[in-house]
Amino acid sequence: MARAQGARAQMALAFETTYGTPPASGFTRMPFASTTLGAEQPLLASELLGYGRDPLAPTKDAVTADGNVVIPIDAASIGFWLKAAFGAPTTAGTTTKTHTFQSGNWNLPSFAIETGMPEVPRYAMYAGCKLDSLSWQMGRSGLLTATASVVAQGETVATTSAAGSLADLTLTRFGHFNGSIKRNGQAIGNVVTADINYANNLDRIETIRSDGKIDGADPSVAALTGNIVVRFADQTLVTQAINGEACTLEFDYALTGGVGLKLTAHAVYLPRPRVEITGPQGIQATFDWQAALATDPGRMCTVVLTNSVAGY
Repeated sequence: MARAQGARAQMALAFETTYGTPPASGFTRMPFASTTLGAEQPLLASELLGYGRDPLAPTKDAVTADGNVVIPIDAASIGFWLKAAFGAPTTAGTTTKTHTFQSGNWNLPSFAIETGMPEVPRYAMYAGCKLDSLSWQMGRSGLLTATASVVAQGETVATTSAAGSLADLTLTRFGHFNGSIKRNGQAIGNVVTADINYANNLDRIETIRSDGKIDGADPSVAALTGNIVVRFADQTLVTQAINGEACTLEFDYALTGGVGLKLTAHAVYLPRPRVEITGPQGIQATFDWQAALATDPGRMCTVVLTNSVAGY
């Protein structure tokens, strides 16, 4: 009897035309490191009395389908997740394509994800998926991955794949070594780590249905937050925090050949941090920043992805 192994698991993704209806074709094989995406239905213990000490049978509760997908930040596949987070991009260029994503869209595309375990076999199709949040951390070393939090309408399990023939991507992965951070166009020195989190703050429409599925997941007020940990060397960031001023932060990855990924937060506010002296080592300060709507260019953030993919 075959046993399921993560090494043989696969994931396919395609955007839907109608919410909750997976397309018949057009799926792309997606690279991923791990996933908790799945459906669960808890049991409610019986509260009834009068039948002795042994409880009566439990009752099924509502079905919830959601989870996280840990993905590589690479030049090709990250575009699918950015489209899910921000909406369809504006694409320009001939050989080298520039895809520009902007925050503020009310209508976010839904997509379908199929996870496959061919040994069992078990193929789980998650329809009506919306991206709740996308987050990652910048550092000096290690593998660069992001976590995509997904809310699905429901799960359908089959013994054969419904994704059909999968399109394959050329994986061109970014690393921490390719990253840089700029403040108002100038490189920030002494940064140890940085966290970036974009959230759509989805509102689940949990109406009464016979199939137990949700009616949808609508985006609420978005949030772009994070933190930067710096070795304390000057008063620039502290002064900005005290004055309540905004700055522009750019989180950038660049490879040879013009391939790159850059997230620009146009109006970032910093809190006044506690600067602690904990010992003889270098002193660090943590700034938990928040981005907001900027007057110019009239949005909170812009993401520019440059690669050879024709479009998303």
